[in-house]
Amino acid sequence: MRVVVVGATGNVGTSVVSALVSDQNITSVVGLARRLPDWRPDRTTWHAVDVGTGDLEPYLAGADAVVHLAWLFQPTRDPVTTWRTNVLGSTRVFEAAARHNVPVVVHASSVGAYSPGPKDRPVTEDWPTHGWPGAAYGREKAYVERVLDVFERDHPDTRVVRLRPGFIFKREAATEQRRLFGGPFVPQRLVRPSMIPIVPDTPGLKFQAVHAEDVGEAYRLAVTRPVSGAFNIAADPVIEPSVLAELLGARLVPVSGWMLRSAAALAWHMRLIPAAPGLVDLVLKLPIMDVTRARTELGWQPRRTAVDALKELLEGLRTSAGMDTPPLSPGAGGPARAGELASGVGGRP
Repeated sequence: MRVVVVGATGNVGTSVVSALVSDQNITSVVGLARRLPDWRPDRTTWHAVDVGTGDLEPYLAGADAVVHLAWLFQPTRDPVTTWRTNVLGSTRVFEAAARHNVPVVVHASSVGAYSPGPKDRPVTEDWPTHGWPGAAYGREKAYVERVLDVFERDHPDTRVVRLRPGFIFKREAATEQRRLFGGPFVPQRLVRPSMIPIVPDTPGLKFQAVHAEDVGEAYRLAVTRPVSGAFNIAADPVIEPSVLAELLGARLVPVSGWMLRSAAALAWHMRLIPAAPGLVDLVLKLPIMDVTRARTELGWQPRRTAVDALKELLEGLRTSAGMDTPPLSPGAGGPARAGELASGVGGRP
């Protein structure tokens, strides 16, 4: 198989490429990204292309499968820019795949595509995917789901798979995630157990996590097995305030959802953090997912727990971990994080 991975150099992309090249039935991987990496896995060729504006045709021609991962989290202060890349760019990928009759399309959806749902019972893949309109991430993930609905209707011979993972962590992506969501003022080396004294005990603060390498394996299975449709991807246990407090050796302090969001909004408006306050609402409203279908039909089983993935995030922050790709490079923010400051803390990608 010849597999094209669009957005192959980030947290998920590097794990997907690693999983694909471990499979001897996959003869070549074509990695597409805005900026070329120094990382050189086996049987992988790299090409620089922007999904929003670049010519995708030469790379999708003759592909046996395309895995679409490209996603722009910043700038949160310019949602038109993220819409152009995330929604219009995704549409361009699907249209190019259709023109070249690519038989398999695997798309990176997300738990963020789901409409608000329960925290006390898991929902299956038929839960509505209308997102949370107050967060650009939820709006865009939900809209791309609708684009895929039309694509499936118009191209019934194409096998379409949508993976909807929870929060994805690995050691090598920790610095990137600090840049994207925490910003330049987070004391990276102090984010460790025993240095964080409190955890907000906020109603609804429950989410699911999974290690990026386990997500990469889920994509490999989606490419190589004759499955279609949506699959929830997450590891146990569900992360709630008590789990975080135990992991960090911190104490729980009651904090209302309103207070948590207000604090995030204040920090965002003061340009202290790049993550928009709507993400707090999104996390508080996300449903808990049932992953039975991934285990029984996809044959997927995570090798690490959600707590293991969180521990790697903390370790990666403490050690400034990374990889030889532009998104994951520890030095991507510039000396003394000057590049992050110059971006306006969420103002530019």
